[in-house]
Amino acid sequence: MNNIDASLFLDKNSFTDKILFGVQKALRKLAEEAAANDESLVVKIDGEIKDVPAKELLKTLPEE
Repeated sequence: MNNIDASLFLDKNSFTDKILFGVQKALRKLAEEAAANDESLVVKIDGEIKDVPAKELLKTLPEE
């Protein structure tokens, strides 16, 4: 899996990059909490809305 490297976002990168990094962290946390409770999340994949088990979705997200 891809790792999120926080050092890439220290003052040298744009505000937009920092926002995107924060959103990635928040989405990972959401998926982790949902997976811990055996829940599913609704996502849009290839234009189709799907109900995906959080544990499966978590496998596709970059790690922190």
